[in-house]
Formats: sequence, structure tokens, C-alpha cells
Amino acid sequence: MSVPAFIDIAEADQTTELRQYLKSFGAEISEENSDGGLLNDLRQIIEACEVCLKEANNEAELESVLNSIMSLILLIPVDKSEGLVLALCEKLVKYPAGDKHAGARIRVLSNLFHGLGERSNYRYHVYTSMIKLATACDLLSAIPTDLDQIKEWVAQWDIPTQKVQNILRLLYEAFVAAKQSEQATKTMIELLGTYTKENASQARDDAQKCIVTCLADPGTYLLDHFLTLKPVKFLEGEPIHNLLTIFVSGKLSHYLDFYQKHKDFVNSLGLSHEENLLKMRILTFMQMAEGKKEIDLDTIQQEMQIGEEEVEPFIIDVVRTKAVRVKIDQIQRKVLISTTTHRTFGKQQWQQLREELEYWQSSISRVRNSLHSLSTLASQQAQQPSQQA
Repeated sequence: MSVPAFIDIAEADQTTELRQYLKSFGAEISEENSDGGLLNDLRQIIEACEVCLKEANNEAELESVLNSIMSLILLIPVDKSEGLVLALCEKLVKYPAGDKHAGARIRVLSNLFHGLGERSNYRYHVYTSMIKLATACDLLSAIPTDLDQIKEWVAQWDIPTQKVQNILRLLYEAFVAAKQSEQATKTMIELLGTYTKENASQARDDAQKCIVTCLADPGTYLLDHFLTLKPVKFLEGEPIHNLLTIFVSGKLSHYLDFYQKHKDFVNSLGLSHEENLLKMRILTFMQMAEGKKEIDLDTIQQEMQIGEEEVEPFIIDVVRTKAVRVKIDQIQRKVLISTTTHRTFGKQQWQQLREELEYWQSSISRVRNSLHSLSTLASQQAQQPSQQA
């Protein structure tokens, strides 16, 4: 049965068509419109639409039906439509096992999102439903997730901070489920940034999730900026904060001591001890390499607590991080260091950077002065023949 969508017919005729369509799937709904008008008809249609979500096999037809419902909701005055928006979102976000129409559900939610006014705070309900559905059906790429865009939206919606935090928390969980650790970390940092000194204590769970995500991310090695986040500062003195501090500035030996005393705690976080060891070895090597041109292989073996045959594979792992550029000198049994990334960037590093920039500035000035002198000399020499003539 064909159900019209996005066409110019009377609303009453459209709701009648929808009722008949839902009834054909066995929905408990009258085929006749109610006496309560369009608002009441839509309430009943949305309540009954779950049957076609479960039974429909034709995705194009299902999407057309849902878009018809969605387009009718947009005809309802804004001050009366929030309940309808919430009800439709609730139906669409339920994603039973085996459902093959997740793409259609997301597209209808997207149409609803863009059908609402740019400043409508109902968009919050629709977007959070899109995130939940995309997470459940592994379709995160089908929805917008750019943080700058989201910040622009929430500013337009003028929603309370708690709702902004809920969006970011849902998005973080979606990135984690999609194994997009870098985006998950950025989102969690954005979330923690919404807390103030006064309510930082409320972010305990979020702060711990942020720390665990960063420690588990094989591509994240610079962690000192996390210590400046207010919710993370609130965790000072607790094991999770001590563990983060070790990954920020400690050595492998510090981690091993911590793990020996807090083995159950580390395991309860879902962190892999073997992966922690590799990351701490790389971080320890980065710290060893700061300000040095070369390091003996024997020293590396001793500091990393690995066998002789494991040294070269370890150096390869270090190079892959791109945090350090080195070459192995097999004859002299040394590692030659070209560049290294500082694990922390504090006052000492800023001073060093300032000195280097001042040196470069001075060098550029000398080059410019030399070029100016050469240009002046060339100009004088060019004038001499004409003067002699």
C-alpha cells in the first residue's frame, strides 16, 4: 500500500492513510481519525508505528511512512509539538537485534532535525537520539560529529550545561564504541572543560573515563595537559591520579612499583598491563633522549628491563610513534638521536624555546644585514663605470 509523504494533501487525509497502513500491519489503531484533531491523531499514529518498524520489509516504503509522520509533526505549533518529537525519537531509537532499517531511521531523524528551526531546543532531543541509534547500529559516520559544529548548535539552542554535557558524554561513548580513540579523547576533554571549580567534584566519573581512555590509546603519549583540567585536579591523591602522573612524568620503574601495589585496581580499569609496559618504556625512552645525541644500547636494555634481543624491536616501536627520530649504530652499539618530543612542556621548555627563537631571530638578522651589505656593494660597483665614463 502506497502512503503519501511530502505531498500537498489535507492533513486529515494523510493521517487516515497512515492509520490504514498501520492497521494493515496489525496495529491496534482505528482507521478513522479521532475527534481530537491532528495533535491527537499523531499521538495515536506514533504510538502505533512501532509495528511497521518491526514488520516492514520495504525500507523505501518504511522511510516514506516515517517521513510522512515527521512532516505532520512539523505542522503542529511549536509550543505543542515537543511531546510528539520526543515520542517519535523514542520509537526510532529503539534498535532491536536483526533490524535492517537503521539507515532509514537515522535519515528520518536527520530530516526531523533539519526540519526544526535552527534555534529550536527540540533539536537536542533529536540529535541525542541520532547519537544513541548510530552507536547501537555502528553507523556513527552517518551523523554529524564535528565538535565545532556541535558547539555552534548548542549555543543556538540555549540549553543548560547539563544537556551539553549529556551530548558530549553520549558522543564520547559513541567514539569509544567505534574505536575512534583520538576523537573520544578530544570529546572527553571538551566535556571536562564544561565543569567549573565549583562543580568539578561532579565530574569524577567523566574524569576517570578520560584518564583511562588516554592511557589506553596507543597513539597518545603527551598527557601533561590533562593535569590542568579542573575535574582531574579534583582526583589528586587518588590512585587514578597517581597513575596518570606516572604516565606524565614518571619512569618505567615507577609504573612497575605502582602496578605491584595496585594490580587489582589497574586491571579493574580495563587497562592492559602489557600495553601499559610498552607505553611506559616508550615514554621513559623519550625522557632519556631529551637533550642527548646518543644512548648506549646497553643503557637502553637496562632501563627498559628487556632482553638484548628485544632492544632493536623496541627501538622500531619507538620510531613508529614519530615522537623520536633515531638511528641505530650497530658497530658502536649506540642509538643516534636526531629529534625528540618533550613529555612535558613547562617553564624550562618555554625558556629553551625562547632561547632558540631568539637565536634564529639573531641569525636571520645577520643574514639580512649581510644581504643588504652585498646589495649596497653591488650597487656601488655598478655605478663606478658610469662615473668613470
